[in-house]
Amino acid sequence: MLFLNAFSYIGCAGWSLPRSQWPEFPVDGTHLQRYAGRFNAVEINSSFYRSHQPATYAKWAESTPEDFRFAVKIPRQITHIQRLAQCGGLLNGFLSECGHLGEKLGCLLIQLPPSLAFNAEVADAFLDDFRARYNGPAVLEPRHPSWLQDEAQAILITHQIGQVAADPSPLAGGDKPSAWPGIAYYRLHGSPTIYHSSYAHDALETMAQALTNHQQKGVSTWCIFDNTASGAAVPNALALQHLIEK
Repeated sequence: MLFLNAFSYIGCAGWSLPRSQWPEFPVDGTHLQRYAGRFNAVEINSSFYRSHQPATYAKWAESTPEDFRFAVKIPRQITHIQRLAQCGGLLNGFLSECGHLGEKLGCLLIQLPPSLAFNAEVADAFLDDFRARYNGPAVLEPRHPSWLQDEAQAILITHQIGQVAADPSPLAGGDKPSAWPGIAYYRLHGSPTIYHSSYAHDALETMAQALTNHQQKGVSTWCIFDNTASGAAVPNALALQHLIEK
């Protein structure tokens, strides 16, 4: 059984800081160090497109506070090209790289393409291989409705994989966390205009209450703002953080 502390991790997809938000962050340090002066988590999406040297992951870990955590998206070679089949070698390579985050590796994100339907044999074999190599927190963001059926949810629960709550989601009910209940991971992509729209105060208040409810139940919670294209992620995350602290 995995053990997760009931923390709330709030951050953005990447640590780019819009100039308008600079006054909210420490003046000195790299962008990551300044970002980590206010947030306790970040989601690395660049790992989806390309590998990073182990020394790069180690440098990122060393430059952040002790309680800071990274969520890392697994490569598209695994999810979109191999489509979860025969990925043992690719998993070994990826984990040998991001494993250099050490204790600051907080979660792995498995995002599937919309065309990838649930196949019990493929899913079970992949997750067996995945869990044979990594026993930490992990979530899956499916974008095909077949992953919501009972058999798919049961396989995710067996392997202790949470299902991402995405906004907006192409799936009915996909805006709520599901599958394994030991982790709740929200990815807020921006709505109504994906990657661009800022979230209104009422929406952030609702999210703050949801995160608080999860934490009170002993569930580790993540909320990552992916609405970075027009600079909305950082101010939204700061506002949510303020609501949680209140």
